[in-house]
Amino acid sequence: MVGLRSISGMPCPESAIDGRQHMTIPDSTVEASVEDGSPSSNGNSNGHHREVRKRQRVVIRFAGDSGDGMQLTGDRFTSEAAAFGNDLATLPNFPAEIRAPAGTLPGVSSFQLHFADYDILTPGDRPDVLVAMNPAALKSNIADLPHGGILIANSDEFTKRNLTKVGYDANPLEDDSLSAYTVHSVAMATLARGALAETGLSKKDAERAKNMFALGLLCWMYHRPTEGTERFLREKFARRPELAEANILAFRAGWNYGETTESFAVTYEVAPAKLKQGIYRQITGNTALAYGIVAAGQQSGLPVFLGSYPITPASDILHELSKHKSFGVTTFQAEDEISGIGSAIGAAFGGALGVTTTSGPGISLKSEATGLAVALELPLLVIDVQRGGPSTGLPTKTEQADLLQAMFGRNGECPLPIIAPRSPGDCFAAALEATKLAVTYRTPVMLLSDGSLANGSEPWKVPEVHDLPRIDPGFATEPNATDDSGDFWPYQRDDDTLARPWAIPGTPGLEHRIGGLEKADGKGSISYDPDNHDRMVRLRQAKIDHIPVPDIEVDDPDGDAEVLVLGWGSTYGPIGAGCRRVRGLGMSVAQAHLRHLNPLPANLGDVLRSYRTVLVPEMNLGQLALLLRGRYLVDVKSYTKVSGLPFRAEELQNVFIDALKGDLL
Repeated sequence: MVGLRSISGMPCPESAIDGRQHMTIPDSTVEASVEDGSPSSNGNSNGHHREVRKRQRVVIRFAGDSGDGMQLTGDRFTSEAAAFGNDLATLPNFPAEIRAPAGTLPGVSSFQLHFADYDILTPGDRPDVLVAMNPAALKSNIADLPHGGILIANSDEFTKRNLTKVGYDANPLEDDSLSAYTVHSVAMATLARGALAETGLSKKDAERAKNMFALGLLCWMYHRPTEGTERFLREKFARRPELAEANILAFRAGWNYGETTESFAVTYEVAPAKLKQGIYRQITGNTALAYGIVAAGQQSGLPVFLGSYPITPASDILHELSKHKSFGVTTFQAEDEISGIGSAIGAAFGGALGVTTTSGPGISLKSEATGLAVALELPLLVIDVQRGGPSTGLPTKTEQADLLQAMFGRNGECPLPIIAPRSPGDCFAAALEATKLAVTYRTPVMLLSDGSLANGSEPWKVPEVHDLPRIDPGFATEPNATDDSGDFWPYQRDDDTLARPWAIPGTPGLEHRIGGLEKADGKGSISYDPDNHDRMVRLRQAKIDHIPVPDIEVDDPDGDAEVLVLGWGSTYGPIGAGCRRVRGLGMSVAQAHLRHLNPLPANLGDVLRSYRTVLVPEMNLGQLALLLRGRYLVDVKSYTKVSGLPFRAEELQNVFIDALKGDLL
C-alpha cells in the first residue's frame, strides 16, 4: 500500500502507476478520522484526559534486530504520514550481513522517519522518539537520542542473556542510567502474545507480531490513521488470512494499550504540510528511477530493455521494472555484470532503450563494455547506485565515492555525460533527463544515485503526462553518404549535436558495421590512421563538452554572502538544512547544487570565483573538489565524510559557521 493524496482537498482517482491499489484520502476525510472516536482518533473513551501537544516536526527511529520487522514498521508509519499529508523524509539503515547473529550490535536494523507540517529536507539529525526492541538496539542508538527524548523499550527482550551479549552489566531500564530520558518500558511481546491468545498461533509466531504492537502504539501516540495499515496487512497476507488478522489484532492491541494505560500522559499532533496542489505519493529513489525509465520509454516510443545483475542497493530497480511488461519493458537478470551491460548494448544496437543498473563494484566490471558503448556511440543508460567501498565495502551503507570512476574509470579517452539526482523524487526526472541526453547525443550516460536516495523516501508529486519531455529517437531512414556512392555512413555526424545516425539493423539500404576498433570518421570502416584516431577522440570529447546544460543557480537570499556551499547528489538536503540553520542565526551563506557533473554548467567558473570561500561537502575524500580545483584553479575547500551515513544538518551548520569565520583549514 502506498500513500497517495490529493492536496487540493478533493478525492484523487486511483492510479495505475505501480499496478497496485493506492490509498486516496481527501483532506476532509483526514480531519474526520481524527475526531470520530475511531481507533485513529484520541477519543479518550476510557475517561483519561491527556494533554495533546502540537508539534511542527517529529523524528522517530524504530530499531531492533534484523528479524524484528523494523523496516516494515517504519515503512507503514511513513505511509500513514504520507496519506495524512505530512512532508517527510526517511533513512532506512540495514545490517551489512545477510543474517547477523540475533541480538548483537552488528545485527541492528533501524528506520528513521522525519515528518512535519512544512517542507523538510532531511530524515532528521536525532530522533525525538527511539523505539528500541532489544538491548542491542538501545545500545547502538541511545547516543543519538537527545536529553529529554522519549525512549520506548520492549522490556521482554531485556533478559540477562541479551544484556550480557551487548556488554550491559545491569538492566538500563531498571537503574538510573537512562534518567535523562522519558522512558516507557513496555512488555510488547507479552502484550502481543496476550492479544493473540485466542488465535491458536504458537507463542513464537504470536511474539513475532510485536512490531505491529509497536506500530499501533506509535499510531495512537501521534494520531495517525489506522485503516491503511489494516488494509495493507490484509493484502500482504491475502493467502494467509489468519496471519493478517493476527497482525491486525496486535496492531490494535498496541493502539488500545496507549489509549488505556496511564503511562502515556501526552499525545502529539503534527498537522498536514502545505504542499503545492496536486496528487502525491510516497516514493523511494529506486522506485522513482524505475518509473522514470518506464516514462522515458513511453515518451520516446522505444521499447525498454534492462540488462542487470542483482546488487545492493540497486536491485529494487530491477524488481520494480519487472512488474511493468505492459509498458513495453523487458527485464533480463543476467548471470553477471558484464552480461548485463552487454545485453543492454545489444538492445540499443537493435533500436531499444538499453539500460543497465548496478552499484560501484558493478561499474568496475562494466568499464570495458561502457567504453565499447562510447566507441559505438549508442544510447545507453548506466545507473550507479553508490555504496561504501572499496571492494564489497559497506553494501548497505551510502557513499558518493564513484564520481572519479564515472569520469575516468575506462581505458583511453572515453568521455560520457554524468547526472546526479538530489532527492528520492528527483530520481524520476533525472532518469528522463539522462535518457534524453543518451538518445539525442548517441552516448552512454552515467546516472549517479546512492544508497540514501535509493532507500529513502519522500512525498512525490505525480506529474501530468503532458508535462513530461518528448524524446525523439530520430532513427536514420535514408543513406547519408556525402559522395555519390549512395551508401550509409554510420559515423556521419549531425552538425549541431555531433551525434552519429542511429539506424535499426535490417533497414533497407542502411546496412552497416560498428565495433570496438577505431572507425574512420564518416564512413565507419576500420582505421588505424593516426590522424583519424586523433580526430575521432576529439570529436567524441567535443560531443560531450558541447552538450548544453542549464546554468547553475545560486540560492543567496541576501545577495551579500561571502561563502558558497556547493554540493552534488544526495548532499542537497543536509546542505540546505544546514544553510537554513545558519541563516536562522542571522548569518548569510549561499548554496548551489550541481545536477550535471559532466559537462559542468558554463557559468560555474564565474560563480566559483565570485565568492571568498567555496566549500564542497562530499561523502568521499574530496572528488568533486579535486575536479573543480583542476578545472577552474579555485582554492575549493573540502569537508568530507565516509562513515556510511549521510551528513547531519547540525554537523554542516557548524562547518558553515567556521567557514564564515574563516576558520577552515
